[in-house]
Amino acid sequence: MKISMIGTGSFGTSLAMVLDENGHDVLMYGRNDDTVHEINQEHSNKNYLKDIKLNETIKATNDLEVAVAHGEMLVLAVPVKAMRTMARTINVILTEQNKKVLICHVAKGLELGTHKRVSEVLQEELSENNYTDIAVLSGPSHAEEVSLMLPTTVSTASVNESGRKIVQDAFINKHFRVYENKDLIGVEVGGALKNIIAIAIGILDGLGFGDNTKSAVITRGLHEIARLGTKMGADPLTFMGLTGVGDLIVTAMSEHSRNFRCGKMLASGQSLDDIIENMGMVVEGVNTTKAAYELSQQFDIDMPITNVLYLYLFEELSEEEAFYSLMMRDKTSETDGLIALMKNRIDSE
Repeated sequence: MKISMIGTGSFGTSLAMVLDENGHDVLMYGRNDDTVHEINQEHSNKNYLKDIKLNETIKATNDLEVAVAHGEMLVLAVPVKAMRTMARTINVILTEQNKKVLICHVAKGLELGTHKRVSEVLQEELSENNYTDIAVLSGPSHAEEVSLMLPTTVSTASVNESGRKIVQDAFINKHFRVYENKDLIGVEVGGALKNIIAIAIGILDGLGFGDNTKSAVITRGLHEIARLGTKMGADPLTFMGLTGVGDLIVTAMSEHSRNFRCGKMLASGQSLDDIIENMGMVVEGVNTTKAAYELSQQFDIDMPITNVLYLYLFEELSEEEAFYSLMMRDKTSETDGLIALMKNRIDSE
């Protein structure tokens, strides 16, 4: 299969390696001429995957028209904030080329302002005549480990069964296992909202809090993800899977996670603007925190961790005030969250 990887960041590069290993004809697209040259001539991408050697069969181009013309499937590995513009441009090219492709995105976030999931953004910008399906590939998958071919398991979801089966078949191999999932909303929401909790855990780690505290925030954070996700139309059971608790654990507990690292840097006294400027990669959890906070207000959903993090990031709430507001909330029941949502889901069947 001819597949174009739109984006030359760490995750896009690691996924290109998976696809190449599976025998697909992979062409990467990137805007940076130096990165494209490095991939083609040196067979590396050291800005993102320092010590990884790429197969010579992986090629790159800085011409988006060439990349779109090449691919039967386009894998969009660009940040959420760039997704709408990229989709709009690709749509024009597909129309000019009179071409229909399968679209798969790997972004994890909500669009700022509209609060839309990435597949919704793509549906708005792509003409129905230009794509067969829009899928997402998501789950606990650090690019660094994928590139080292360490065992990784993810999920793919789409509206149409045929689309997600093609994505599953394209990516699955002995070290990269792909499950299919019917719940497109849940898979996208879980992948987006876990970044919020990862920033919070990074802050706690940087401030010296222990495993007890971090475990509590991860667990209660999962409840918040499920509350909002279910309100948005997701199946609550999805959040007990790879794109829920699985992705939450890997993102909130690893130095590989840029969201976790962002939290640690904040705890050390660095400003959010400086962190974003110096990170070198997009910290999706920052914008997603704002979007989720606004959605919690819109839907009148109790999301205390998200709300406190929003105030900490954007309203200068102190660490002491944030900790006090979480620990001294009104008494409630543990089952007023994910467990209750799951029970209601099971009872309704």
